[in-house]
Amino acid sequence: MMKIKACFSAVLLVLFFQQGHAQALITTTLPDTISHWEKTNAVGLDINEIAFVNWSVGGNNSITLLGKGNFTRKYTKKNVNWLNELIVRYGHNSQEGQIPRKTDDQFQFNSTFGYKKDSITNWYYSAKFNFNTQFANGYNYPNKTHEISAPLAPAYIFLGVGGEYIRKDWGFNAYFSPLTDKTTLVLNQYLADQGSFGVRKATTDADGNIVEHGKKSRTELGILMTNQLKRQVFKNIMLDNRLTLYTDYLNSFGNIDVNWQFTLDMTVNQYVKANIGANLVYDDDIKATEERDGETVTVGPKLQLKQMLGVGLSYTF
Repeated sequence: MMKIKACFSAVLLVLFFQQGHAQALITTTLPDTISHWEKTNAVGLDINEIAFVNWSVGGNNSITLLGKGNFTRKYTKKNVNWLNELIVRYGHNSQEGQIPRKTDDQFQFNSTFGYKKDSITNWYYSAKFNFNTQFANGYNYPNKTHEISAPLAPAYIFLGVGGEYIRKDWGFNAYFSPLTDKTTLVLNQYLADQGSFGVRKATTDADGNIVEHGKKSRTELGILMTNQLKRQVFKNIMLDNRLTLYTDYLNSFGNIDVNWQFTLDMTVNQYVKANIGANLVYDDDIKATEERDGETVTVGPKLQLKQMLGVGLSYTF
């Protein structure tokens, strides 16, 4: 009997050590799968093509391509929220009998870092950085003698501190900063000499010769307000509504720069999407031009509007 008990105890002891060894192996070999980063990558290509053969009412063959991408990286841990977003778009149109034309051009990077004092509140102490420019020259078609915009001409940089209200269940955030630096870059000397986008233009003599070149940058300090609503409004329909308002303390306080972007993404299937969008811009520093009696005349600022409608391929990973 004693021998049986001894054997039984020995077996239990062996099993105990084997189990402990196995648990130790599991504990030491399992990878750490906890990540505080969320990432989304979405790329797409919209195509619009029209062709005519013996079409009695006439028309020009044309094809338009628009490539776009949206990449986000979000870090969330306890009371810290850090959102980074890169948006790129570039469109090109080729039409029979005309020179190729740019239809869309955007490079935008947004980064917002926020910290809240407890886990209950939806308010964050935040710092925001925004950079916005384009990839290629823009022209007042069909005139391609001189560009009216270029890469980093303009480029807009916003950097400020303030407060942000975030409701993840609504897909909504609103940011207010009483202290935001806005820097406008015009790194194309020809455009800087013209005083484009609000920079100081070149100084000339009586014969029109340049005495001092125009400045390539302009700095402002003012109030920035932004908000975004991004959520599914109907089945397979995603709304993305963004509004930015800015006014400068020193130069014409109360004149508000407006940038409103509205997009509806409609999912057909996993790879095909249709989208409708609009972009409305008003900037008191951007002077419009008009043709009067065969001459180009600079007038005051005007409301700028861009409308978009497209169907194409989309892939998210």
